[in-house]
Amino acid sequence: MKTAFLFSGQGAQYVGMGQELYNQEAIVQQTFTEASEVLGYDMAELCFTENDRLNQTKFTQPAILTVSVAFWRLLQEKGYQAEAVAGLSLGEYSALVASGALDFKTAVGLVAKRGALMSEAAPQGIGKMVAVLNTPIETIEEACQKASTIGIVSPANYNTPQQIVIGGEVAAVDQALEYLSAAGVKRMIPLNVSGPFHTALLKPAADKLHDVLETTVFSEMAIPVISNTTTQIMPQADIKTLLEKQVMSPVRFYESIATLKELGIEQIVEIGPGKVLTGFIKKIDKTLKVTRIEDSQTLAETIAALTIGG
Repeated sequence: MKTAFLFSGQGAQYVGMGQELYNQEAIVQQTFTEASEVLGYDMAELCFTENDRLNQTKFTQPAILTVSVAFWRLLQEKGYQAEAVAGLSLGEYSALVASGALDFKTAVGLVAKRGALMSEAAPQGIGKMVAVLNTPIETIEEACQKASTIGIVSPANYNTPQQIVIGGEVAAVDQALEYLSAAGVKRMIPLNVSGPFHTALLKPAADKLHDVLETTVFSEMAIPVISNTTTQIMPQADIKTLLEKQVMSPVRFYESIATLKELGIEQIVEIGPGKVLTGFIKKIDKTLKVTRIEDSQTLAETIAALTIGG
């Protein structure tokens, strides 16, 4: 059975993520140690103790990457591989590590810079993001287009056909919500995020990330990575351009899942904190078998599923 690994994005973080497997597995401890050496602070302390940094983008991103790669390495150590990989936004960097394109130490330094640049480009309060539920995509896109006469607003995450997140400047987003309300939309849920990511407000971050990526070395990918931005297999020559664009372009998650299906994928493992992606996939395509890795129980369940599926 063909398997894809899918990596968690920002927003999945919580205090204690990775701690159980960290206490049990040397490869997980080693990954945390490598991250601490690169970043100059204690990654285990950041992830396992109550603190006000874990939800700050510049810390959140390397923390989630570390947990995700640690779990992936654990799976790899036990002999399990994927035929393709993808990730939600930040998770794309974990996917690139799993593909062989990026070594972990380079990746963790890179996402720390990415997180800092994203925070600078969209400081707290400048924008907002709202999940719009059970609404035709055309209705959402039209509302954003009309509201964009007063500021930046656009779809930012195409999570499932029933859940599209819009983001942008506060006044423009509020205007789009008024248009949607007038169109009969009932469920619009404001998200607790630190900035309106994947919108044009992030262009300054994309421009600066360009310079960082120029000096980053990417190796040949051993397995395909599905791009959030194009929903297609990432060409080796376009990695840097796509990562730069990704910061300010919508994440097209459910179309990316359709691409995995076209590649013959039947089983998906969500790797990293939380179960957001598992929830999305169940709404996108019920025929896909989905497991996840977050602790010893979900690890055991995943290994059982991969052993049967394999």
